[in-house]
Amino acid sequence: MFRGKLIRSGNNAKTVKGDDVYETAIMYLAPATLAGRNVCAMAETAGCIRGCLNTAGRGRFNNVQLARLNKTKRYLADRAAFMAELVADLERFVVYCQKKGVKPAVRLNGTSDIQWEVAHPVTRIVRKSHPHFTYIAEPKRFANIFEAFPEVQFYDYTKIYKRVYRQLPANYVLVLSYSEANEAYAEKVVQAAHDTGANVAVVYRDKALRDSRAAAVADTIGIRGGTWLNRRVIDGDQTDLRFLDPKGVIVGLYAKGAAKQDESGFVLG
Repeated sequence: MFRGKLIRSGNNAKTVKGDDVYETAIMYLAPATLAGRNVCAMAETAGCIRGCLNTAGRGRFNNVQLARLNKTKRYLADRAAFMAELVADLERFVVYCQKKGVKPAVRLNGTSDIQWEVAHPVTRIVRKSHPHFTYIAEPKRFANIFEAFPEVQFYDYTKIYKRVYRQLPANYVLVLSYSEANEAYAEKVVQAAHDTGANVAVVYRDKALRDSRAAAVADTIGIRGGTWLNRRVIDGDQTDLRFLDPKGVIVGLYAKGAAKQDESGFVLG
């Protein structure tokens, strides 16, 4: 288990399923507007506030909620200092994984939906060979955290559908998150998946419904009269390593925690 100031591994039941090859560290922030400003731009539109996994598992404890709130306030108050803290955590996590003999994977949006690929530059000390020394260390500016850590596999779920149209870094995989809470939103997600081939995560009411969709080979999501997707459904709960999924699929998940009572349209069935 890795425990940094911002990211941690080993405390998510689904991510540990892939820990024999990859180890996933996740950053959990206070979602939506809990810290004063919105870090989940589409949360209200997509209807996922009530069904958010923020209070699932360890998230139900007050000390965990306070820690997430404090981290988010640090991010909002001083982004540059926060990103420097994240760089330090990632440096340590990479070394930790090397010693353990596993590959590092990171989810920055465990309970947020921040667009880390834009407006989040970082500085990392880069070691370079030198003819008279073993190496020299120089600070280098990077456009984003992904470019600064090419040795790390990053991935996230997102409800901000415009993100998948961007030319994302090679080591960052985004999975669209579907919801029928808002018809226009659902149409935009389906259109983005159709245009880019991005995978789409769908939360079904229960495990039996999810499994029936997977057994049927395909499911159809979309808005009547608009764009539809007819894709194979895979079991997204076997592992959280979304970057290993085949392309052009629906990642089937089943409702957990507060999401079991969701009636907004975020949970299907």
